[in-house]
Amino acid sequence: MKVNETALPGVLLIEPRVYGDERGFFYESYNERDFQSQAGVRPCFVQDNHSRSARNVLRGLHYQIQKAQGKLVRVIVGEVYDVVVDLRRSSAHFGKWMGDTLSGENKKILWVPPGFAHGFFVMSEYAEFLYKTTDYWVPEFERCIIWNDPDLAIDWPLKTEPIVSEKDRRGVRLREAEVFP
Repeated sequence: MKVNETALPGVLLIEPRVYGDERGFFYESYNERDFQSQAGVRPCFVQDNHSRSARNVLRGLHYQIQKAQGKLVRVIVGEVYDVVVDLRRSSAHFGKWMGDTLSGENKKILWVPPGFAHGFFVMSEYAEFLYKTTDYWVPEFERCIIWNDPDLAIDWPLKTEPIVSEKDRRGVRLREAEVFP
């Protein structure tokens, strides 16, 4: 696998080695030994999640203020624009974001450490999104920053108004959000 640093320290974009021929393809989406030796990270995953979303659905920007989750995310079908925001007040990158396209075709995998908000926008007819988490989902600790916070100025690849859940519509701006030390 090829491990690429991003503009946000700790957030890694991983390109797995894909073996393909006329029959199809094979790749390891996670190998603990390689992840530790090549990415320098050894997460303990406790939960796997799978979501399917239609075109123009925007989910996020989600995080848990307690029991913060690290996430290893990938798309197996379709294409999304994936966004991560640094919520660690002590970080020199606090309030900064990075985004990249993840798809079933490019097979990129993103490591989002605890302390970051995460969201994505579906650009294909639909997308199936898989992610492993380092802690369990705890609804009372879940928080959401509004996807269109003008202070963040995320450059989402929107052509029309996105489809957003009621919960995500109630997200707060970063300046009002609970953040990490």
